Amino acid sequence: MQGAGSGQSYVPGSLTVPPGWTPSWSTDGSTFTSSDPGAATTAVRATNPAATSDGTSVRADLLPPVQAATRSTGGDGFTPILYRNPSGDVEAWNIYHHTGPAVPLVVCNDLSTGQPCAGGPWPRPLNTTAGPLGSGSTGNVYTPLTPQYVLDPGRPGVVYYPAVAAGAVGAGCLDMGARANCGFVPLLASNGSPSRANGLAGLVAAGGNVYGVASTGQVLCMDIAARTPCSGQPYAPIVPPNHDLTNTPNALYQGSAVVADGKVFASSAPQSGASTVNGPPALGCFDPATQNVCAGWTTPHPAGPSASAYTYNAFTTFDTAGHATGVCTADSTGGAPTTSCYALDGSPATASATGLDSLSAGALVFNPEVVTAGGDTRSYFATWGGALPGDTVCYSWTHAAPCAGFPAVAGHPAVNGGATRDYGYSYDATTGCLIGLGDAGVLFSMDPATAHSPCVHSGATVDLKPGAFYCDGASGHVQGYTQARLENIDLAHADLTASTVTIADTGGGVIARPALPANGVIDLSAISAADHPSLTVTVQLVLTDTSDFTSTNHPALVAAFQGDDPQVCLRTVVTDDCGTTQVTDTATGSDSTGALTSNTVTLDVAPGTQCRPHLTVNKEICTVSSPHACGPGGAGPWAKSSPVGLLQLLGTAYWRITVTNDGPVDAVHVTVNDPTTPECHSTAGTFTLAAGAGKQVYCDSFLLALPLKNTASATYSAALDPQGTPPVTSAPSSAVACSLLCILAADRK
Repeated sequence: MQGAGSGQSYVPGSLTVPPGWTPSWSTDGSTFTSSDPGAATTAVRATNPAATSDGTSVRADLLPPVQAATRSTGGDGFTPILYRNPSGDVEAWNIYHHTGPAVPLVVCNDLSTGQPCAGGPWPRPLNTTAGPLGSGSTGNVYTPLTPQYVLDPGRPGVVYYPAVAAGAVGAGCLDMGARANCGFVPLLASNGSPSRANGLAGLVAAGGNVYGVASTGQVLCMDIAARTPCSGQPYAPIVPPNHDLTNTPNALYQGSAVVADGKVFASSAPQSGASTVNGPPALGCFDPATQNVCAGWTTPHPAGPSASAYTYNAFTTFDTAGHATGVCTADSTGGAPTTSCYALDGSPATASATGLDSLSAGALVFNPEVVTAGGDTRSYFATWGGALPGDTVCYSWTHAAPCAGFPAVAGHPAVNGGATRDYGYSYDATTGCLIGLGDAGVLFSMDPATAHSPCVHSGATVDLKPGAFYCDGASGHVQGYTQARLENIDLAHADLTASTVTIADTGGGVIARPALPANGVIDLSAISAADHPSLTVTVQLVLTDTSDFTSTNHPALVAAFQGDDPQVCLRTVVTDDCGTTQVTDTATGSDSTGALTSNTVTLDVAPGTQCRPHLTVNKEICTVSSPHACGPGGAGPWAKSSPVGLLQLLGTAYWRITVTNDGPVDAVHVTVNDPTTPECHSTAGTFTLAAGAGKQVYCDSFLLALPLKNTASATYSAALDPQGTPPVTSAPSSAVACSLLCILAADRK
């Protein structure tokens, strides 16, 4: 649908479209862009190829099973960052780790299509200055060895990543939706001595802040909402410094960070010859509530067999109810990994039988992805090195045992011949799949129940907010929810008993978990739209066949409600030239039936006080007694009073009334008021006086008594005065016909 108008200008930012529709703007009425050009806009457009006839539904494509394929992943990228864009497509972003500046670092892949995301070519560089992602080797950000990422809870698509820039370490900002850098917050200058902030571990989130740990062992903090350093940071060290020598700028922090029970824990490996201190790996704890070292953690706790050991991880332990109980790190000296653990209070704890200690020599262990699904809390550890080409270890904290049905050390033989060299996984709760990435640069999916790859699941989430379909501010548009349905898929190709449906409200509270019917139609009519003004419907499918997903067939989830036709709204302001007396708007559109044309909406514009006519009146008398000289167009002369003796005791007086409109708009229904000389009123009649124009009225009267003061005024209206607006009367003007006894000075006006 496209709308345009005349006699007015668009108010920037005022276009509102229903959910699922895409807005666009044009400055010439033919070429449309996805960004609002502001007041230069002459036409707007809203499109939704998937809109149904009633328009009161939202659609999201089901994500096809993610196949491992040769596609741009940024080479040696780290753990994938998942993002569902507004159109429902699922994107996997990744950032190169341990690279220098200038090198292109960030890559986006569209999991919905199996192709690179729009906005390429990928990879693109990262920069500390906000603005669109550049191209080529133009970045100015270093990335650490084991980066961790924090999604902004208040800004969809915004992710914070640990960054090393010229002169400081801190939090970089990437806006995945906008394909843009969104700044850099320096948290610690890298000019210290003898311990220097060459790099950092993290970032992790707790209590509305993101935290990292610098090479100096100090805790760094940024307020997410404000995007500014936290008050008092950097805080005191909680772990020994590592890779902090002044002669090795941009050296890589060896260790990681994790949040458990609201506290920030970090591991650090101060390896000999690379750090200002030497010793085995250690664990430390920071309490955001006190902005200090945690109780029981006054000194870092040793967490490794020797000074030659190193670690890439720090992870939380849980009890069978899913509550955090402690923190561990699994490190290596070239032999099998060794796991060291402590309880939250800092007391030593026995390592759970995760299976990490039984890995082969040379295995490296990275941070696990923690998933709670079906009442089971699991940690999925990425590992590779030595004899391992890329594997996953799964431990169930709920059952205090390795995950049932999952191999003890699960490889991925169907992915790149098994050579994945895993760094980590991101869990997609909608499909119930793990998306992995590793040193081999291959992006792949894995079934969290069986370790099979690809993960043969699908799913979609629809946010249905009926109120967002209307922008006029009125109530009563929504009658109720109707249904959610699966389209373009044969559910004979799904395991319905293993598939799930979840219906939640705005705050995430689950309203219902109905079984998925064989016809794919989920009844929503029993849910009150008044009690639940928005719904989130999630369908997770366990597939037995993927044949429904083709290049031309796109299975989808559609959720609908019953209500009035949806609305597209925008605001305009009337052209400020007083010449605009009316505005009109029309809309055109098209659907499967062809072109559509709306009615024309016309609105009269009532002028403001600055856009009204302004009439002045000048009443004069002829100073000679010649009808020829004193008639219409006569030369007069004219004055405000007649000369003494002109009319003697009685005679004919010739009058001229000049009406002038010095306002910006026309005056209508103009009449001359002259109660003393009614002939002047009747001679003038009723007329229209254009802006800037004048009109002269000539009349005469026979005077029976002198002196006589004759006063005139004009009454008028504006062309677009609303009905019932009273007319305006000008200021009066007078002229005097004098006798022999006339005192001119007293009567002249």
